Amino acid sequence: MKWFELGLVVLTFATGLIWLVDRLFFAKRRAAAGGLLDEEPVVVDYSRAFFPVLALVLVLRSFVAEPYKIPSSSMMPNLLIGDFILVNKFAYGLRLPVNNHKFVSIGEPERGDVVVFKPPHAPDQNWIKRVIGLPGDRIGFHGDTLYINGEAVQYEKLGDFVGQGRGAEMTGASLLLEKLPGREHQVLEWLDRANPAGQGEWTVPAGQYFVMGDNRDNSEDSRFWTQTHFLPEENLRGKAFLIWLNCEGWFCKGSFDPSRIGTSIK
Repeated sequence: MKWFELGLVVLTFATGLIWLVDRLFFAKRRAAAGGLLDEEPVVVDYSRAFFPVLALVLVLRSFVAEPYKIPSSSMMPNLLIGDFILVNKFAYGLRLPVNNHKFVSIGEPERGDVVVFKPPHAPDQNWIKRVIGLPGDRIGFHGDTLYINGEAVQYEKLGDFVGQGRGAEMTGASLLLEKLPGREHQVLEWLDRANPAGQGEWTVPAGQYFVMGDNRDNSEDSRFWTQTHFLPEENLRGKAFLIWLNCEGWFCKGSFDPSRIGTSIK
């Protein structure tokens, strides 16, 4: 993804520069030559054609919305393998492409937001998790229960999960409604397993966040990061808000679920 973004920036500026230089200097010389040099070079012709398209794509991907595909089951049951999602790129501020530097501050993540980010231990990758802990929060995970500032989060069992396709491995897990303060949402947990992984307590530093996957027993999230358990604000890419397609394999040969098209991400 980083190389695609870098290539898009380079191509946009290169085609724009070629088009601008030709229009300011060489196009006038061709016109003044009385038609002897009036044939436009191929590179200029292509630059003039592609620059507006590349510029539009760059602006949309960098400052409006960017598409991502869900590759794993860590956010089940809310996001499934094969979901194509859109990420709001201006929800938490405007950032430059490639280096992700924020130059306009607009808002901050709220508890329960589903965010795309660059993990501190894998800065060339894009991951997606849910914001659980805000700066200053004390987060605990004991047994199968989440604690926020010493208070246990309440759960309601909705039944047993039935997975499909590559998510079938989670069939039989408990489907729970986690009543996160301000944002109720569904999670998956194997309640019958002894000594579940990811136990501990953490205090979130200023300017950082604690993130977890909704598939609590199958998510490499803040509980397991060894270098730091927290997500720095500067690593945020945006807020996930819409599923626009669910499709596995080339030309959707693996599976295709039209019911997920247009589903908002909660």
